[in-house]
Amino acid sequence: MRPEKNGILLIDKPAGMTSAKVVAVVKRLTGSRKTGHTGTLDPLATGLLICCLNQSTKLARFLLEGEKTYEAVLHLGIKTDSQDATGRILSRQDTSNVTETEVKKTIHGFTGLIRQQPPAYSAVKYQGKPLYHWARIGKPVAKPPRTVVISSLEIQKIALPKVRFSVTCSAGTYIRTLCADVGDSLGCGGHLMSLRRTASCGFLVAQALDLEQLEIMAATVAWEARLIPPVDALPGMPGHQADNALRDKIKFGQPIGPSDGIKIRTERMKIIDADRNLLAIIDRKYRYFCVFPDGI
Repeated sequence: MRPEKNGILLIDKPAGMTSAKVVAVVKRLTGSRKTGHTGTLDPLATGLLICCLNQSTKLARFLLEGEKTYEAVLHLGIKTDSQDATGRILSRQDTSNVTETEVKKTIHGFTGLIRQQPPAYSAVKYQGKPLYHWARIGKPVAKPPRTVVISSLEIQKIALPKVRFSVTCSAGTYIRTLCADVGDSLGCGGHLMSLRRTASCGFLVAQALDLEQLEIMAATVAWEARLIPPVDALPGMPGHQADNALRDKIKFGQPIGPSDGIKIRTERMKIIDADRNLLAIIDRKYRYFCVFPDGI
């Protein structure tokens, strides 16, 4: 029996497939016991999906929080109930009086801290079920707006009624809601026509495998060479190399602290051993988030 492989695989999700289906395919092709992803992409969307294998699924919570970059196309003049091209058309409005100058000014006004209301067709939960469940049975739920961060928003091409742009944003940002809000601000409505995630948590879609490549590699287990080790799965998190004494403490779940030589100035820190195995992730009070007693 082959030893269990831990780490993350970068997958370029195709259009028309759910993120859950992609994960199921990855699990089958890699023979992993457990597989998960770190941020859903709608079936319409393509691009980077970070898949965690086996024990590395414990790291998903940290990768969910990372900044993401997308390329999107906004279609002005048409509003849909899902805020994207898959939805039912609610209204059509003429866009002949909309100027490129107005589009640029309006879009750039959405940079920084903004408030977004989660769309009715989303995976946000209400009474234990996703909002899209309630919307599909004719009982849409309006959740309170929440604050997200748009750190970068660049227009790539304007060919009205379509606007192509790239956006870098915090976790939890809905690009289709951004498109709908821009359309409403311009007075003509709008929806997300296409979406591609190009970066997430420091990783790029250019580094990813598509499912056809993964299937070919699965025959010879060549995909293992593309598996990013757990210690490298959180590139933005500082690390501390443990000596043997600290490693033993972690292995047996014993309390640790400054006396173990750990200086932590951030919210989280990863503890690794001399062989670059990930042993644990701790918070600034030296409490364990997760522990890997034998290292992964």
